[in-house]
Amino acid sequence: MTLDVPRTEPHLSEARRRLEHARSTRLAQLRALDETGHTSEDYLLSEQKTAMERTLKEIDKAFARIENGSYGTCLDCARPIPAERLEILPYTRLCVACQRRTT
Repeated sequence: MTLDVPRTEPHLSEARRRLEHARSTRLAQLRALDETGHTSEDYLLSEQKTAMERTLKEIDKAFARIENGSYGTCLDCARPIPAERLEILPYTRLCVACQRRTT
């Protein structure tokens, strides 16, 4: 009898749902910024766009962690990231303690 856990576990399905929501929200925000016709000289809008693009990259990396089985594990200390943190930031790669050390 195997104890392999399928990738379709409820918590991973929920994580995928949260990541899809985060992705679609950021993409909508980027489209809205593009529709404003801002120029690269508008510092605040440019910074917002950069931050959204960075978050989209983090979301893609989180999807990759789901696929490789490392989702929900801190990339620094290798301990589980609390579910509450993953609910708020589904694309986070660090637990709170490790995040505090990096900032």
